[in-house]
Amino acid sequence: MAEWGFLGAGSIAASSLAPAVHAADGPRLHAVAATDPRRARALDPARVYTRYEELLDDPDVDIVYVALHNSAHRPWVERALRAGKHVLCEKPLGLTAVEVAAMTATARATGRLLVEAAWNRWHPRTRDLETMITSGAIGTVHTVTARFDGLAPAPGNYRLDAALGGGALYDVGYYAVAAALAAFGWRAPKVVRAEQDHWGPGSADSATRFVLDFPGRGTAEIGCSLVGGTSETFTTTGTDGSITLTPPAFCAGSAPSTLTSTSGERRDYPAQDPYRLMVESMDAAVRGDTAAHLVPLTQSLFIATTLDAVRGRLARGDG
Repeated sequence: MAEWGFLGAGSIAASSLAPAVHAADGPRLHAVAATDPRRARALDPARVYTRYEELLDDPDVDIVYVALHNSAHRPWVERALRAGKHVLCEKPLGLTAVEVAAMTATARATGRLLVEAAWNRWHPRTRDLETMITSGAIGTVHTVTARFDGLAPAPGNYRLDAALGGGALYDVGYYAVAAALAAFGWRAPKVVRAEQDHWGPGSADSATRFVLDFPGRGTAEIGCSLVGGTSETFTTTGTDGSITLTPPAFCAGSAPSTLTSTSGERRDYPAQDPYRLMVESMDAAVRGDTAAHLVPLTQSLFIATTLDAVRGRLARGDG
């Protein structure tokens, strides 16, 4: 049985990861470190710390879940790895491909497991989608359309702050980019068009829209926003048909979901908890189960590299 420790007790840790650890078969929430001990105690751990370093010094912690704002991921991931802990870190793993590569190198040097907590990648529908595309169920993919619109952050939320790694692209755009890259077999795209909106001067992006070109294959048109109404859509089209994920395309779990293809195939999925699947897979891998499903760091690097390219195109200002 692996003992888990959380760095941070924010909304995702409270609403999703702590319940997943408590419900999972095997893991135990041993400790939570948070600047507000009341929030830490609300997650019902065996121990509460007010300093992150105290949790990393706890010899009973096997796996550290990093639930801090995006700009704090790299320093605390690397400190946890060097403290001998395995690490599950909220997405995006790093703010840049350089950060992801550095964390990967630290994991390799320390012999510890590092996994990006892209929780929807553990949902059976997401895994089936990737398997169907890889097996050629719709031929050669040439088009992807993906959009994720989410609720506007509350005042003071880090998602409003560019310096903390906030914004729609890092938050909800991540899901759409990952799905597009998977559909095109994790090939490196070029960004051919990009535009962005902001809440105000100096803020993070409130919305980002862009087109990825996969040379010799096709294009992905992607949009994301954090301005109000919610919408999640995904369709990929190939030479022999298309596959559509019924909304919500990326964050299915608490309600039944469906995958349909133009070949007439329909797959229905019951409500389930992908966070728990992720936690149990991470726990099993740490205990030596080589068959446990994990999101590879090579894919995390592809996503970070693509987000870098989108930001680079925006910085050049050439649309």
